Amino acid sequence: MDREKDRFGKIQPLSRRLTALADMVRPGNVVADVGCDHGFLSIYLVERGIAPRVIATDVRKGPLSAARKHVEERGLSAYIETRLSDGLTGYRPGEAKTLVCAGMGGRLMQRILTENREVTLGFEELILQPQSELWRFRVFLREQGWTVAEENILCEEGKFYFLFRVKTASERGEENTGSADPARMLLLGDKYGAGLLGRRHPVLKDYLEKCLSDQQTVREALLTRRGEAGGNPRLDRRLRENEAEIEDLECALALYGEG
Repeated sequence: MDREKDRFGKIQPLSRRLTALADMVRPGNVVADVGCDHGFLSIYLVERGIAPRVIATDVRKGPLSAARKHVEERGLSAYIETRLSDGLTGYRPGEAKTLVCAGMGGRLMQRILTENREVTLGFEELILQPQSELWRFRVFLREQGWTVAEENILCEEGKFYFLFRVKTASERGEENTGSADPARMLLLGDKYGAGLLGRRHPVLKDYLEKCLSDQQTVREALLTRRGEAGGNPRLDRRLRENEAEIEDLECALALYGEG
């Protein structure tokens, strides 16, 4: 039995998504778990010896109360502090080195990261898992001058999740490799993940193929509707957007046949 199990007993199990997030955390860092829900990720980080201490926060009193109860039941109150906080408002700059923020919309995550920028810049790394608006979110990270040092993707129960390890200071990030022109590759990287494309990640390929199938189905429906309605500027515009999306997906998938 390893030292962590000797000390804490049976380790709290996690979903594959949360386990993958925990695997991105730099061992030894104090962690800020923002939007901690019931506290299972915080508990896992401490029980596995990844984090010596976690400050777990949530904006909702109900989940935070449940997290506090779970922490107490595991005998971890000396290692995990729970706080009621809207985003990063309950943190002081520098009191944690790793931020974990997962399971919320990309736009909300952007607000959290920018409203308390002094706190955000006090972290060495940001472990992020936005649920939506991934294209916009990647552009946001780049415009902030931050580096995606690592990106991962996994599929759990039929749903795809994108996970980021972001550095707010200078660090070489994952790069995309391919034969397309730089502007095209920048667009594809923003939409689908430059590092994932560069590594020809197999789960990303599954994601791209599903998206392409969905967009082709949409295209057939749009063509049918346009045929029935005749000239319709809104349908024509939607069809052009759909065809552009199909072209981007096909271009990204073509990279898997190179090299």
